Amino acid sequence: MKLLLTSSGITNASIHHALVDLLGKPVEESNALIVPTAIYPFTQGPAGSYQMISGKTKSPFTQLGWKSLGVLELSVLPSIQKEIWIQAIQETDALLVWGGDPLFLSYWFSESGLADILPSLEKLVYVGVSAGSMAVSGIFGETYQDSPATSARPLTTQQIKFDTFEKTFITAKGAGLINFAIIPHFNNENHTDASMANAAIWASMLPVAVYAIDDNTAIKITNNKVEIISEGNWKLFNQTA
Repeated sequence: MKLLLTSSGITNASIHHALVDLLGKPVEESNALIVPTAIYPFTQGPAGSYQMISGKTKSPFTQLGWKSLGVLELSVLPSIQKEIWIQAIQETDALLVWGGDPLFLSYWFSESGLADILPSLEKLVYVGVSAGSMAVSGIFGETYQDSPATSARPLTTQQIKFDTFEKTFITAKGAGLINFAIIPHFNNENHTDASMANAAIWASMLPVAVYAIDDNTAIKITNNKVEIISEGNWKLFNQTA
């Protein structure tokens, strides 16, 4: 399986080139399934899901000119014969996994059975955005203003003090497709949790290497080889973990 893990989608020419390279053909000749699941625990979830599906997001993702697009909603998969949805995934070129709550997404990766299937799909290109990138880790961390708006159970929950504020910090098991964790939106003024100082605190709470990536950076993975694709900024924490 091939992965392209982004903070905010296909935001520049370098990341777009990496996507085409992983697909092995132009986007216009490729089929994709989109996964909106992670966005639903938020009050703006229904609107956010529509914006992504209809190609109205600020960063290009579904609006790249795909040959065809379909929607794969993970929360309904347990009620469908597995042979049906597995065939749909096997016949697609790319799985586009949107952002939102990584704890909720990782829960449905497991409950749907998708996490068990993904490693066997050698030709599939997994393209993650934010939570969609975070939740493929073996273990990840995420910050919350209060408690997560989901019944999914984290491994740990604690209050930690960041630079100028406190937040609830959870760790949880992800799909286990990669052996490092990701902090998206690095040094983004709208995501102060991921400032340079706060990313270091965040990373210190995890027992694995952690890549903090900004919205112009992606992590490309083929045959377990990790390559950073960036026209922006990124930082590796816990390198010896």
